[in-house]
Amino acid sequence: MKKPDLTSVALQAFDQMVAATPGFRSRLGQRHMAERIASTLHDVDLGEHDEPHSAVTVIQAGTGVGKSAAYLSTTVAMALARKTRVVVSTATVALQEQLMSKDLPALAAVLDTPFVFALAKGRGRYVCKLKLERLAGSDGEPLDMFEGDEDAPVPAPPKAAKPTKGGVWQDPQERRMQMYDTLASSLATGKWDGDRDSLAEQPEASDWATVAAERHTCTARHCPRFGTCSYYQARMQLAQAQVIVANHDLVLASLGMKALPDLDNCLVVFDEGHHLPAVALDQFSSAMDLSGLRWLDKLPKILLEVAEKMGFVLVQDVTTLAQQLKTALLEASRLAMEFLRGVASSYDVVHRFKEGVVPEVMLEPFKLIHGHASALSDALEALGKELKLRAKEDPSQAAHCSVQYAKLGQLAPKINSVVATSAQWLTESEPPLAKWLKSDTSSGLVQLSAHACPIVPGDLLRQHLWQQVRGAVVTSASLTTCGSFDYFLAETGLAGLPQVSTLAVDSPFDYRTQGQLIVADTRADARQVDAYTAEVVAALLADLRDVPRGALVLFTSRVQMQAAVNALDARLEDIVLVQGQMARGKLLGIHQARIEAGAASVIFGLQSFGEGLDLPGALCETVFITKLPFSPPSDPVEEARADWLKRSGRDPFSELVVPATGIKLLQWTGRAIRSETDQARVICYDKRLLSMAYGRRMLQGLPPYAVSRRSNPR
Repeated sequence: MKKPDLTSVALQAFDQMVAATPGFRSRLGQRHMAERIASTLHDVDLGEHDEPHSAVTVIQAGTGVGKSAAYLSTTVAMALARKTRVVVSTATVALQEQLMSKDLPALAAVLDTPFVFALAKGRGRYVCKLKLERLAGSDGEPLDMFEGDEDAPVPAPPKAAKPTKGGVWQDPQERRMQMYDTLASSLATGKWDGDRDSLAEQPEASDWATVAAERHTCTARHCPRFGTCSYYQARMQLAQAQVIVANHDLVLASLGMKALPDLDNCLVVFDEGHHLPAVALDQFSSAMDLSGLRWLDKLPKILLEVAEKMGFVLVQDVTTLAQQLKTALLEASRLAMEFLRGVASSYDVVHRFKEGVVPEVMLEPFKLIHGHASALSDALEALGKELKLRAKEDPSQAAHCSVQYAKLGQLAPKINSVVATSAQWLTESEPPLAKWLKSDTSSGLVQLSAHACPIVPGDLLRQHLWQQVRGAVVTSASLTTCGSFDYFLAETGLAGLPQVSTLAVDSPFDYRTQGQLIVADTRADARQVDAYTAEVVAALLADLRDVPRGALVLFTSRVQMQAAVNALDARLEDIVLVQGQMARGKLLGIHQARIEAGAASVIFGLQSFGEGLDLPGALCETVFITKLPFSPPSDPVEEARADWLKRSGRDPFSELVVPATGIKLLQWTGRAIRSETDQARVICYDKRLLSMAYGRRMLQGLPPYAVSRRSNPR
């Protein structure tokens, strides 16, 4: 049988997709993107091969290109022709919702070959039926399987638990048990599928955590509720799907776990790919609590109780090990507090150890911690394996084994975090790990923790991700910075790999005629924080009085935003909506309603509002940028990396800070023009964009706005 021409198959699917799109206007950049994907991925080797051919194409697609249609039509058509699957990974829920509710149904309606698509979620988004059944109808009686975390800070009482005027007060415990009863009934009658996201009213996080499915408390197919398990039913749907929509966290966390298709046997799309480096650092970081240690008093008791009920003999003396571990942790906590008091006067402090070198006196207890914790982890794992084995061999004992396994599972994350963090603290490497202590009093008590994290995300992604991937598309509207892909390729571990190609596809928008970029000169230097903020706030308020319809103001700090809020007069107070005042969806709804009613409306937002907001037309005719979006120089990982680069004779400001800020600036300015008919302007109050060489580098990476300069005040 003749092998199909996969390039032609992919482009035919793309043509079908665009031809069926109502009101479609030809976009050359979208066609170029589809052609690049088809030509790059058509001959990758999937599955078992001695010397497989791999390919990764990195595509920056400007706003309005229609990148999701380009990559979905081509990759799905090729996957169907090859009888394999596509995993589409995103960074935001909003994009997942767009793919699931709009883009994939549209593609399914036009392709000749039918396909199934499904959304992949983490286990914790689903209820554990066994836990819920044991809690429902228990009248609030404590169950040892579901005891709360005694070391966790006590949260403030939920608003619903307080008496309200004209309302009826309800005991928080009674409210929780009533909720569990309702959930159990809805699940049993088929009115609810066990997915937290499908509940009409979202439960409190602490209430949900008690009944959420967790890997450490799950015996999987050995559980008596496995056949009706919400999580595994969702997994079965994934197994039947040719297209799976996931997120970067889940993809990286699932490597080697079989929760998603093997990445060497499917096609992969990473949309919003600029988030990959940050997600990688988060996935491979570790932290352990040095102040809340009461769980160690429970650990040996639970291990011994479970072992006794199972008639299993533990090799380790878990009582002594737990005592020794607690003693070592207390000693580490004492030394850490003494150290922090010597370097800071506040109890709220983050201290990073330069070059990852921890004082020897502090490392001694960490060596003991690692040894004792590893031995306890081995005991926990051995007992867990025995429970699974017995459940498998004697199904009549499955329910009993599952309950016992869940008891152990409560402790597994804590002991694992101690093992992982102590191991990283004892590791010497080049580049060095970032290692730091954090003291925090936000809960009302002093909480002390130890942290560690690798500092080069590209190394992590190259080792753990790209070695497995055979065929992938990495795309976003912001992958180049300062006019080059170099920074992104280095950050993602793709630099220098022979299988990688890049393509920058311009937006179809005519930025020169649709938009303006105005750089306002300030007398104060941006480093003169108080004077600069005062001058910018005065200029901003003058500009806001002339806003006819929608506008977005982006601030680099909460302090800066609050200064602007405090300076608003009565008229401006009536039109300004501030991030954090209400839920994001509600705020955007009010903003849209005001514009549609013919009124002016201005949104004040921080960094998270600089990406992902889609406010076309009158909803955002002006974007005000109060300062170039440099990250605050306080992140321990970024500090550690900067120090390492300096020691290597490199310039972290030019190599890391400027490119990272350039990507953020591209995202921020991207809020202005969202369609081919928009007319908008960007006003940046930071004169460094034109006056400094690094500012002009950032400007090279922005769309070709008509750029002008003005003096402040107006």
